[in-house]
Amino acid sequence: MTGFVSFVGSGPGDPELLTVKAVDRLKKADAILFDDLSSGPILKYARKDADLVGVGKRANRPSPKQHAVSQLLVEYAQNGGHIVRLKSGDSGIFGRLEEEIIALKRAGIAYEIIPGISSAFAAAALAGIPLTRRLSARRIQFITGRDIRGNLPKDLKLTALADPAAITIVFMGKQTFAKMQKLLRENGLPEDTPAILAEAVSTPNQKLVKSTISKLAKSLKNDTSKHPALIFYGPIAETDFTDDN
Repeated sequence: MTGFVSFVGSGPGDPELLTVKAVDRLKKADAILFDDLSSGPILKYARKDADLVGVGKRANRPSPKQHAVSQLLVEYAQNGGHIVRLKSGDSGIFGRLEEEIIALKRAGIAYEIIPGISSAFAAAALAGIPLTRRLSARRIQFITGRDIRGNLPKDLKLTALADPAAITIVFMGKQTFAKMQKLLRENGLPEDTPAILAEAVSTPNQKLVKSTISKLAKSLKNDTSKHPALIFYGPIAETDFTDDN
């Protein structure tokens, strides 16, 4: 009898940021296929007899190919039972969710999606900033700083990314941000635009660095940290705000 798959967003790493529904699915799972960033204390909710299978991808590290992960998920579900595919943050944001959904649909396997707290929202909370501002930041944009080869994507919409009235959050962008910042400057974004580097958010290794896009780009050229990180830039600095109704 074919099983059922729950795609569960694990949040950024702190088990206290799991949703109630996520914990319920982890406790009921016969098998859990988890990302690297979803391991550790989060897996304490798994049953003792559940199969725990690491299938995470990390930049510049040996990682399973996506087609192999999708096939493994299908094979587990075809053996029956309740399978949890545990993805870091929210699985719908740069989480390769679509490829795995397509594989399940082709195999005739039912699934559900349980949203998680994105690392972007957790990082903003850690920094103590809002991601929208009524007068100066009416738009948020999430982008990836890496294409499938690890390079800065060539199809970036630089006019939008250089919009001084938008808050931009760059996922997986440490290695390419120096090049990106050069393009932003050429498209009119001031070098002193506020920026934040948020590493390993909600874990014991978390670090928050407030800077500008120019200074951050320079510092990241020599960065050797292996921790996952987000880069924020735009109107994110603390400001005095007068409520004018």
